[in-house]
Amino acid sequence: MHEFKLPDMSCGHCLAAVTEALKSADGHADVQVSLEQKTVKVQSGLPRDQLAAVLTEAGYPPAG
Repeated sequence: MHEFKLPDMSCGHCLAAVTEALKSADGHADVQVSLEQKTVKVQSGLPRDQLAAVLTEAGYPPAG
């Protein structure tokens, strides 16, 4: 399970965009988003750096 802090995520639209981007990269990914904590947890066969690239391309670059 990979966890990313997404400081630019602030609303339901952001949540949907993050989820959709990750699911399009890996249709079998388990995606858990927390708007309150501004985090996303992803269970995926893709490597962490590839998931980070997907999030960045969607407009939500991970912090740290």
